[in-house]
Amino acid sequence: METVQRQKPRVVVILGPTAAGKTDLAVRLAERISAEIINADSMQVYLGMDIGTAKPSPEMRRRVPHHLIDIVSPDANFSAADFRREAARAIADIEGRGRKAIVVGGTGLYIRALLQGLAPSPGGDEACREELAALAEEKGNEELVRLLADVDPVAARRLHVNDRKRLIRALEVYRQSGRALTSFQEEHGFPDVPYLTLKIGLRVEREELYRRIDRRVGEMMAAGLVDEVRRLLAAGYAADMKSLRSIGYKEICSYLAGRCGLDEAVTLIKRDSRRYAKRQITWFGRDPEIKWLDYPESFASIWSHVIEFFA
Repeated sequence: METVQRQKPRVVVILGPTAAGKTDLAVRLAERISAEIINADSMQVYLGMDIGTAKPSPEMRRRVPHHLIDIVSPDANFSAADFRREAARAIADIEGRGRKAIVVGGTGLYIRALLQGLAPSPGGDEACREELAALAEEKGNEELVRLLADVDPVAARRLHVNDRKRLIRALEVYRQSGRALTSFQEEHGFPDVPYLTLKIGLRVEREELYRRIDRRVGEMMAAGLVDEVRRLLAAGYAADMKSLRSIGYKEICSYLAGRCGLDEAVTLIKRDSRRYAKRQITWFGRDPEIKWLDYPESFASIWSHVIEFFA
């Protein structure tokens, strides 16, 4: 059994909530162990969306090779399955060159897709999604939760009322197949584990995390987030696209459309970022394999875990 285990690539995964310091830690580790970084942030895959996604700086990307950043245009429909395929290719390439891979990001679904696979389920139905989105706009996300509770009570309890995208997806699956999304997931069981992993979660005290989020939003505004969104809209990308409905972009789109003032937009970005961080903490909190450590205070401990993992 040990021989089989040793044949699997060893991958370090750095995860946690937004603004926890994941990128900085990944670069520090990568430089020490001759590693390359694979992005697992669902928004950093998009070209031209740099400031609002907090992409690694050009200087960081010169220091350490990064993969899966700037790989699709903002109007592309890039999914967790697409991420799994491209990340697996990147890991194989990195391993083939005798280097190590560090996966870093806060998109829990992407990380789970890479490490455990995705449950097979029906493909998308645009008309169904639009109908459900319109229903949510009219009656609120609570109506989606109510409908989902009737057909997939497990998913209705598990999904947050603000997670409109996944509520719609769960209802879409049921309407297409007559089966609950939960049943597909339970049937799949995520049996294949293609990598040996060391999962490091960055733990930040809640009030400190919120201070970091507020500071990051201020830095984004100073760096020109409004101008970045203007350029994207001027290039013909619609404000209702998936990429521009993400945190930071949707609020600035509203400001540019005259639906709110700039100060209000900034306040909403901070609020929505905090809410997103709470959802990330909840998602990752379900994984008993994650070693939760403070950063940068516990860098020495993190480093010892990495050394032991590759020994």
